[in-house]
Amino acid sequence: MKRVFSLLEKSGPGTPIQFTWQKTSGNYLAVTGADHIVKIFDRHGQKRSEINLPGNCVAMDWDKDGDILAVIAEKSSCIYLWDANTNKTSQLDSGMRDQMSFLLWSKIGSVLAVGTVKGNLLIYNRQTSRKIPVLGKHTKRITCGCWNAENLLALGGEDKMITVSNQEGDTIRQTPVRSEPSNMQFSMMKTDDRMSAAESTISVVVGKKTLFLYNLNEPDNPIDLEFQQHYGNIVSYSWYGDGYIMIGFSRGIFVVLSTYIREIGQEVFQARDHKDRLTSIAVSQTLSKAATCGDNCIKIHDLAELKDMYAIINLDDENKGLGTLSWTDDGQLLALSTQRGSLHVFLTKLPILGDACSTRIAYLTSLLEVTVANPVEGELPITVSVDVEPNFVAVGLYHLAVGMNNRAWFYVLGENAVKKLKDVEYLGTVASVCLHSDYAAALFEGKVQLHLIESEILDAQEERETRLFPAVDDKCRILCHALTGDFLIYGTDTGVIQYFYIEDWQFVNDYRHPVSVKKIFPDPNGTRLVFIDEKSDGFVYCPVNDATYEIPDFSPTIKGVLWENWPMDKGVFIAYDDDKVYTYVFHKDTIQGSKVILAGGTKVPFSHKPLLLYNGELTCQTQSGKINNMYLSTHRFLDSLKDVGPNELRQMLTQTLMLKRFSDAWEMCKILNDHTAWNELARACLHHMEVEFAIRVYRTIGNVGIVMSLEQIKGIEDYNLLAGHLAMFTNDFNLAQDLYLASSCPVAALEMRRDLQHWDSALQLAKRLAPDQIPFISKEYAIQLEFTGDYVNALAHYEKGITGDHKEHDELCLAGVAQMSIRMGDIRRGVNQALKHPSRVLKRDCGAILENMKQFSEAAQLYEKGLYFDKAASVYIRCKNWAKVGELLPRVASPKIHLQYAKAKEADGRYKEAVVAYENAKQWNSVIRIYLDHLNNPEKAVSIVRETQSLDGAKMVARFFLQLGDYGSAIQFLVMSKCNNEAFTLAQQHNKMEIYADIIGSEDTTNEDYQSIALYFEGEKRHFQAGKFFLLCGQYSRALKHFLKCPSSEDNAAIEMAIETREHEQAGGRGKGSDNPKQAPLSAWNQCSTQFPNPEIMT
Repeated sequence: MKRVFSLLEKSGPGTPIQFTWQKTSGNYLAVTGADHIVKIFDRHGQKRSEINLPGNCVAMDWDKDGDILAVIAEKSSCIYLWDANTNKTSQLDSGMRDQMSFLLWSKIGSVLAVGTVKGNLLIYNRQTSRKIPVLGKHTKRITCGCWNAENLLALGGEDKMITVSNQEGDTIRQTPVRSEPSNMQFSMMKTDDRMSAAESTISVVVGKKTLFLYNLNEPDNPIDLEFQQHYGNIVSYSWYGDGYIMIGFSRGIFVVLSTYIREIGQEVFQARDHKDRLTSIAVSQTLSKAATCGDNCIKIHDLAELKDMYAIINLDDENKGLGTLSWTDDGQLLALSTQRGSLHVFLTKLPILGDACSTRIAYLTSLLEVTVANPVEGELPITVSVDVEPNFVAVGLYHLAVGMNNRAWFYVLGENAVKKLKDVEYLGTVASVCLHSDYAAALFEGKVQLHLIESEILDAQEERETRLFPAVDDKCRILCHALTGDFLIYGTDTGVIQYFYIEDWQFVNDYRHPVSVKKIFPDPNGTRLVFIDEKSDGFVYCPVNDATYEIPDFSPTIKGVLWENWPMDKGVFIAYDDDKVYTYVFHKDTIQGSKVILAGGTKVPFSHKPLLLYNGELTCQTQSGKINNMYLSTHRFLDSLKDVGPNELRQMLTQTLMLKRFSDAWEMCKILNDHTAWNELARACLHHMEVEFAIRVYRTIGNVGIVMSLEQIKGIEDYNLLAGHLAMFTNDFNLAQDLYLASSCPVAALEMRRDLQHWDSALQLAKRLAPDQIPFISKEYAIQLEFTGDYVNALAHYEKGITGDHKEHDELCLAGVAQMSIRMGDIRRGVNQALKHPSRVLKRDCGAILENMKQFSEAAQLYEKGLYFDKAASVYIRCKNWAKVGELLPRVASPKIHLQYAKAKEADGRYKEAVVAYENAKQWNSVIRIYLDHLNNPEKAVSIVRETQSLDGAKMVARFFLQLGDYGSAIQFLVMSKCNNEAFTLAQQHNKMEIYADIIGSEDTTNEDYQSIALYFEGEKRHFQAGKFFLLCGQYSRALKHFLKCPSSEDNAAIEMAIETREHEQAGGRGKGSDNPKQAPLSAWNQCSTQFPNPEIMT
């Protein structure tokens, strides 16, 4: 906190320095010490007046408006009155003979109470000059007192009594206290009854140890609050908030109590602010701050959060200790007296006055000091000392203006120095001033005066030096104004925004809003403007096309707007209130047209007023006269991206796309390396009509199709046509249609709807744009309706589609009419149409529909006409039209049809026709069955079996021969049908094993079958056959045994077989690697010769 000034007053051991701030405005400070003089200083430390007293000052107080300072002194019965408006001192004779000891002005009127050392009271009404002396109010010195808002006066004295009187001096209440009272205050205790807003509670320090609370509504129930001994004496206390009391104790502690009856006596907060000693506390409810002093320092707390230290002011040169603290009513200045007689005044709250022009800012850094800086350009700040405490500050490219009331002082800003140029007096109290390069514009009392800042330099024409707006005949009041490099812009109470072009010295544009315009904020070029109307709604106005766009989610508490000064972010602006900054983006060129979007919000610290926005960095002015920079939350991506996680990166990507920062978004997509992120960037580029950038993105992710499409349209100059194409690419087809229709090529809307197969919309468009296309669209629409089952509308659109000129197209439509007629039940029309139509396919399709509808006769007719003989025959069969089936059979290729026909003929007993049909159907088993069962032609059946090798057929023939008793033939066909077991059994039963053996020998037969035969012959003692079949099944020893047992009639054959058997047996015994294979037959011959010694047999 800045020290504004310090004073050093003469003080004695018993006369500490006294001071009091002027009430309400705080413009004057009255100070007195031991030199019998009351000095009056202004808030900058300049002495304005003084009052000489005959003795030390006893008490002084300002009236409620701060107009009159009343002073009483020792050795005088006069009351000294100093008038702040006239700077004159007058004396009022009190008429009291005893020494005055107390003085206090009323809170609500010009009534002054004066007490004496003998307990007498004087009430003086300055307005009526009436004096009311009240003798014996107290029996001893009156030491303290207070007024309340109902003009009741409470007094305390050394007689340990508290009295309550009205403004006439009549005593209403009185109560004794245990010790001498001091520091009396009126306030309101916190109660459950929210309706009682009167100041009915008197608080007073009793004996420096306890706090006595006396409620006028409950006089019999006073409250005594006692505190811990180690706290020390009560130094001072103050009421604040909703019935809270802050109390400072001599040993450095302060506590906060609640006076709510359920909490009374409980310490809400306690802190030891000073190690050794605390001398005073002061509370500023305006500033919401509390200050304590002691141990050579002042500590300031925030009332909302007492544990947080707002500021510490060290006073190392004050070695004798500190005195009393006091704030001005507005909380701007804090005064502190000290034991050595000095008085220090600190600036605790500075008026937040600042302005910006381009990237240059000017802001108040002290009551009489303005700093000009250009943080973007890196220029060193320039401090300008001004003559008055300004009410407004304005900065231009080369000038600074400060002022108050109806005057403004202009300064020229040089490179290293500032030169005072001139001061200008306007025709009314100035509300605000705007500067740019050469001109200044001041708003006062509903008018704006535009004038040159340095008229002699420009050698300007006289009529261009100054001009007053509005014109005399214009009956409006100007409520707000702004100045850019080219324009003076102002808004009026009639809702008109006027653009005055300075170069041509004439109006160039006006916009009429339904209600009055309160504030305007043009962008740096003046080509866009944000204005706020009396309903607190915000709008962006573009004078180029005279269009306005409402700002969404615009808070009614918005105080101001700043446009982005970074050249690349032209559409970004912020709106701010006391707590938050809202980032908006004006998107001028999007496929949806121009619009404003809310990009996000940023919390701002308490009492920060935004001055400048540059590349997402907000420069704010603070109450302490400093500037503070912060990044908007919507621009977090401008910090380093190194340690940012993917989820946060995606959020940042969304922010960059809202702000149209595509280059930054590109870098994020490279880091994320995520297909979804690239697609999001690409879609945003399409939305903002950034075709070149979109091509670059889609090329990166390899989307060849859309790159080629974008390459084709990137040269289109028609805004609506290009936007329509891009809207179509983003699947917003309704928007694309609207844009196409507004473009120079409206038929593109029809083409799009046709491509999308939105036939209903396409038909509507075709009626307006291309009536000749209606038949073709109707046909396509009918196809779609047919597919979805809406046959009624499909028929109607097929009929609409017939042109009479396009043969192929008309044939398709007529085909559709035929099919839809059939589906709708108008079978005759449909069939006739299909029969006349050249298309075979149509006949087939209509036949299928009729077949499903059980209209077999018509279906078969169409199939036959379409040369689909198989289908026709099938349908004729279903309707039992065998005659037609018979006609068609020569043309039928399907075996299934022939089979159906054959079965039907067989059922009718027409076996010859049936057998032919079965043959055509390749159903050989059925052919064999009919030849055997019905036609009695086994020869044909046998030949078919032999030809087709049908197993089932062979079984049937076998069964046929079995029935005839021809067992040999039966066995033959059983073997052919692989029924070897049955054939064997049959041969065994009927003694036909030789036949079975002959047949089986010529077949692929298993060893088990050979063994069965061998065992049969073995049982029959037929050794040659048994040996032969044992040989075939590989049982060589048993075969040889049987061959050797053969009778003499079979000797030759038996010997040959025995030799062969021996060869096999020995080959099997040697295995594959026999050394002398020729030995086998020889040894076999030798063995046989020993078995058959008969030489005839051997030869």
